[in-house]
Amino acid sequence: MQTSGIGVYSAITNGESALKGAKISSDSSKFNALLQEVKAEQAASSSGVGKNLSSSQVAYDGRINGDWTSGFSGTFKAEADKKSQPVGAAANQANSHIQQGTIDRTSKLYEKSLEMESYVVKMMLSEMRKTVMKADEDNSYAKQMYEDMLYDEYATMMTKNAGFGLADQMYLQLSQNGKQA
Repeated sequence: MQTSGIGVYSAITNGESALKGAKISSDSSKFNALLQEVKAEQAASSSGVGKNLSSSQVAYDGRINGDWTSGFSGTFKAEADKKSQPVGAAANQANSHIQQGTIDRTSKLYEKSLEMESYVVKMMLSEMRKTVMKADEDNSYAKQMYEDMLYDEYATMMTKNAGFGLADQMYLQLSQNGKQA
C-alpha cells in the first residue's frame, strides 16, 4: 500500500499545514479582490481617488497621508492676509524708488515661497548642527532620522514665526515677473 507524502505530512503536523495553506489561500484571494476593486475604481475615476475613501484619507497637494510635520497650508486664512505688507528683509529694501507691493499670504505662490524659505533655514540649521560636539557615541540611523525630522520642524516654526522675509522677497519677485510676462 502506497501513502501520499501530503497525507503523511498532515498526519505528523496534525493538519496544521492544511489549515495554514487554506488561510494563505483565503488571504491571497481577499487581497486580489481588493486589488481588483482599487484598479476598477481608479479606472472609473479620473482623479484616482476611490469612492470608498473618506476625506481624511486623501492628502492635499504636495503632502502624503501620515506626514506628521506641520506645513504651511492654511497658515494664513484672514481677509487681511490677502493684502498684507512685506516683513523682514523684504520690508527693508535699500532702493527707495521701488514701490513696495502687497502680498497675498493665502495664495499658493506664497505657500511655496514659505516652503523654499523653510528649506533654506533647514540647510542653515543642518550646517550649524554639524558644529555641535556630541558626548554620546550612539549614532544610530533611527536617532539621525528623528533629529532630522526635528530640525525640519524647527525650520518650519522658525519660518512661520521669525519673519526673515525671504519668502516675502521671493513672492514679490515671482509675482512681479508673472505680471510682466
